[in-house]
Amino acid sequence: MGFFAGSFALLRWICIALLFGLCFGADPFANFELEFSYITVSPLGVPQQVIAVNGKFPGSVLNVTTNYNVVINVKNKLDENLLVTWSGIQMRRSSWQDGVLGTNCPIPPKSNWTYQFQVKDQIGSFFYFPSVNMQRASGGFGPFIVTNRKIIPLPFTTPDEDIVIMIGDWYTRSHKALRKALDDGTELGLPDGVLINGKGPYGYNSTLVPDGIGYETINVDPGKTYRIRVHNVGVSTCLNFRIQNHNLLLAETEGYYTSQQNYTSLDIHVGQSYSFLVTMDQNASSDYYIVASPRFVNQSLWQRVTGVAILHYSNSKGKATGPLPDPPNDAHDTSFSLNQAMSIRQNVSASGARPNPQGSFHYGSISVTDVYVLKSQPPTLIDGKLRATYNGISFVNPDTPLKLADEYEVKGAYKLDFPNKPLDRPPKMDRSVINATYKGFIEIILQNNDTVIQSFHMDGYSFFVAGMGYGEWTENNRGSYNRWDAISRSTTQVFAGGWTAIFVSLDNVGVWNLRTENLDRWYLGQETYMRIVNPEDDGNKTEMPVPDNALYCGALSRMQKSQKSSLAPTIHFWSKLHVAMLAVSSIVIHFLPSFTSSW
Repeated sequence: MGFFAGSFALLRWICIALLFGLCFGADPFANFELEFSYITVSPLGVPQQVIAVNGKFPGSVLNVTTNYNVVINVKNKLDENLLVTWSGIQMRRSSWQDGVLGTNCPIPPKSNWTYQFQVKDQIGSFFYFPSVNMQRASGGFGPFIVTNRKIIPLPFTTPDEDIVIMIGDWYTRSHKALRKALDDGTELGLPDGVLINGKGPYGYNSTLVPDGIGYETINVDPGKTYRIRVHNVGVSTCLNFRIQNHNLLLAETEGYYTSQQNYTSLDIHVGQSYSFLVTMDQNASSDYYIVASPRFVNQSLWQRVTGVAILHYSNSKGKATGPLPDPPNDAHDTSFSLNQAMSIRQNVSASGARPNPQGSFHYGSISVTDVYVLKSQPPTLIDGKLRATYNGISFVNPDTPLKLADEYEVKGAYKLDFPNKPLDRPPKMDRSVINATYKGFIEIILQNNDTVIQSFHMDGYSFFVAGMGYGEWTENNRGSYNRWDAISRSTTQVFAGGWTAIFVSLDNVGVWNLRTENLDRWYLGQETYMRIVNPEDDGNKTEMPVPDNALYCGALSRMQKSQKSSLAPTIHFWSKLHVAMLAVSSIVIHFLPSFTSSW
């Protein structure tokens, strides 16, 4: 009887383990609490209010592993609505978690909301930031790192350490003041500086840098190799990144490993992220400059708008002195920068998040199902307001998010009539959305007829950057496309007076934001959404249902539940139970051989 009692007890534990295994799979949970609030700092010597995350500026690093289930409870301690988006995280099957106004109602002040998503089949360097009201211009951003599973080897020797560097142009005016300037029809003008990890420039020049500015110091040891992840989280300025006397071996960008090649400097556009392998191979006779300086501007006017940090060897013999390392000498010629961008290629033999090589998806041989040309122009007045457009349409954020409008059949929330090319008509404000086809393979031509370099971003996807050029794009330009090892990423530059061509495989159901990352243009309406529906899905196989904790607004405000209690404790409980289940599974596996031999 004792034998059978023990056997049945063990079988019961096996059943419990299997039950929870079916519910959660083998993928762990990672839980985070992010509190967004104001603090006062003086990065450029002027006290100003910035948006901190957990009291830090920039915000905390979120570090997870491929396929983790991520639970993030966001607390809004600001005095206005908040949404957080996760740039480059694809939110597979769950645009409900994307954190933009087309998919989510905002989190009200003094409230919270819990995001839950899986970083399915992703690795790499990303960042998060507030997506509404130009709040990113006041901070609220932080790094988001997705590391490889141990079973997937890195395509390079494991670095000794990771370093994160966040660069960006910066105004001493608040995001509210910048927003008001745009509302009043005024361009933002020259930034007041460039920050590196939330700090102002090192005093390399007493005329340009006032006394008392706090600067960033990166401490390193001689002989070590570091993976340095660099993100441009600024408002609108392309920055050239360089480290004095050190080569930057490019290894990854926005979730995809690159063919490894050395750069002395690299242009990093707004919203872009890169990983470099940097070996500390200098003699450390002094510290070294880390520089982020603006590109394609009048240097005599922009001299003060330069970010400078210090690379400090543990055996350094003195402070950095002398002039900064030179940027590319082509202020009025973007051809070097364009050629540099096209030199960034995908490592087609390396495994990314999955064991199969990154190059196993032969995008260059797939037939294109649809072509879209998205043309941007300089901001213009529409109905007396300064607005920015794609194809002559300045997007107006809906009162009811598009996803909720679909789910609850709210009529008139948006239109599925976004034109696939510019039309000969006056610009207008509208809620036009692209009606895309699930499993389609599309080509998008980004035609930038604006006077500034722009960054284009697509939520929910990465895309292949097949080509770039100048002038008006024509079909003849397809002959210049890279159809073999184009880099796959989620944010690409589009040079003023030029075009960029991308390919996208539409395998992720949802409503996804397409936008410029230049905050001023984005705020003025230069965005749209792509709606992708699987008509054959009748059981949430390709898209998650509405989250239980969904926020409701607009036409669905009456459905809003009280937010006094957070969903986070519930999810935290289940994630702990999942850990316990894994422990039980280990016990079962340990005793199973003896159990079967006794049987």
